Amino acid sequence: MTAKLHLQKLSVGSVNVSDMAAWQALKHVQTADGLPRHITRMWPKREDEIVAGGSIYWVIKGSLACRQKIVRFDEVIGEDGIRRCAFVLDPKLIRVVPTLKRPFQGWRYLNPADAPADLREANQGEEPLPASLSAALAEIGVV
Repeated sequence: MTAKLHLQKLSVGSVNVSDMAAWQALKHVQTADGLPRHITRMWPKREDEIVAGGSIYWVIKGSLACRQKIVRFDEVIGEDGIRRCAFVLDPKLIRVVPTLKRPFQGWRYLNPADAPADLREANQGEEPLPASLSAALAEIGVV
């Protein structure tokens, strides 16, 4: 059995989870079967571990805010002829306990032991705390 592995990625331009959901609902962001996708230059070398139940954890405004299950990876050839990787995602956005992250480029692997817990179902509809408050709470060890 293949071990599970996650990815983490900045959601550039998103202000909050609702904003990201609205962007993913746009037809030009979706696959032919209607699933949201995110296209990136690099193909994960550990693809088998990721599609074995992994998720992409989205960093919004400096903290991991939500995740989506990764359904598959599709090859996309750009107008420039360059091969790219489309992360094909489950449309359900699952909010997680906000976890501060420094900016980084591209995507990074995220081990399951380091992934934040999902918020309780009752809290899924709530907007997260402002980044400055989350940072202050994390600094004193509350979150």
